[in-house]
Amino acid sequence: MVVNTTEATANGQKNAVATSPRQIPVAGTQPRRSSSAGDVVLAYLRQHVHTLESLEPGVRADEFDAVHQMRVATRRLRATFRSFGRVIPRSDTEHAAGELKWLGTLLGEARDGEVLPGHLQASLRSTPVELLIGPVQARVQGHFAPRRAAARAQLLEALDSPRYAGLLAELDRLAAGPLPGPRAGDPARDVLPAAARRAYRQADKRMRRARKAPPGQARDVALHEARKSARRTRYAAEAASPAIGKKARRFARQMKKVQSVLGDHQDTILARQAARELGVGAHLAGENAFTYGLLHEYELHQAERLQAKARKVWKRPPAPGTAAGCARTSK
Repeated sequence: MVVNTTEATANGQKNAVATSPRQIPVAGTQPRRSSSAGDVVLAYLRQHVHTLESLEPGVRADEFDAVHQMRVATRRLRATFRSFGRVIPRSDTEHAAGELKWLGTLLGEARDGEVLPGHLQASLRSTPVELLIGPVQARVQGHFAPRRAAARAQLLEALDSPRYAGLLAELDRLAAGPLPGPRAGDPARDVLPAAARRAYRQADKRMRRARKAPPGQARDVALHEARKSARRTRYAAEAASPAIGKKARRFARQMKKVQSVLGDHQDTILARQAARELGVGAHLAGENAFTYGLLHEYELHQAERLQAKARKVWKRPPAPGTAAGCARTSK
């Protein structure tokens, strides 16, 4: 199976024809334990370039979860560039990483427009009816509907742009290989575990910093930074797993748990911000803003619960032992 690269025409439409004599294989490229670092990283890179490109039709059609999955693909690609600089030099990926950040930001705005109203409406459904004062559900819907529409329009405009077509062409070029880094030809088992260890050390440092941060915005920011490090650690372990085996996969699963809890915590931050905006809007419209304050307080308690859960998940093995174990291949 191959993925054909695409080229944007003047009006932003793309022809499904190959633009390079080197087509990018997807199936049948699973690296072996004995593979070089370059081969393992290249296989991971190709997989997620393919994923990103294949999700575009679903994003355009507004299919369920397509925006989220495309955003995840941009994050995995950026993490690959950042984690494996000795395999694929930063000088070769700096521009593509910046363009992926641009695309990921647009996808994130569209995603927030999908998730936040559902998050708040779910909280309202579990609120006793006597505490729902005023047209709360309608105001939530009315608040987010135009924002979601604007974010989606902006995203579709980006997908039709020469800038996006240029990003796809650049990713296809990188995925065509070979990777030119100074350690690309070395055995993967000698090179890739170090990337997971570096990312883990940064995540551990950020988690400790978050625990020491005072409650409130400082801790929220610190936990968000820790989440990004945990996510990058997870992706580094995923990429390295063909060469490392079960230890890397187990490590990646542990980082996914941390990432998930901290992601839920970040959702409470965004929900509190939205509840405040909704409350201000209701007050200015002459409505009772009690329920929005209730929502804000509920999300604050959820955040405290998730902070405690994050500390427990981080301490639970196999995270520390596996990070060390990533230095060795599984037997």
